[in-house]
Amino acid sequence: MPERDYSHRALIDKLNVKEGARVLALGIRDADLMTELRTRTGSSPVEYGEADVILLSVESVADLQKIEPLRRRLAPAGGLWVVYPKGRKDIRESQVMGAGLAAGLVDNKVVGFSATHTGLRFVIPKADRARVKGKRG
Repeated sequence: MPERDYSHRALIDKLNVKEGARVLALGIRDADLMTELRTRTGSSPVEYGEADVILLSVESVADLQKIEPLRRRLAPAGGLWVVYPKGRKDIRESQVMGAGLAAGLVDNKVVGFSATHTGLRFVIPKADRARVKGKRG
């Protein structure tokens, strides 16, 4: 299968933010992205309740503990993006992956969030989605 080139796509599209999506953004300091989110979704990022897309910025391994509680806020088919610094030895991709897995999530996509940060997306495993949806219904 040929490799797909997504380099021309806007960050908001790479993050899979759809029109009307409920987005929770924590620690994201990119003003342009926040404006794009409001325009695309038709509202400000959500503060309470379930979210289709969660953007969590982390700067240290200690910040990774925020992932587990956010799982409860994630829509069954939603995505939790953990945005972390590139190239630092004090927080590595393997640590981010481990924290997501420990929270019962699986990673399925990576994106260059900016020149200095990477984003790793986690989702609820398909086998668990029906059970999660049933609890919220």
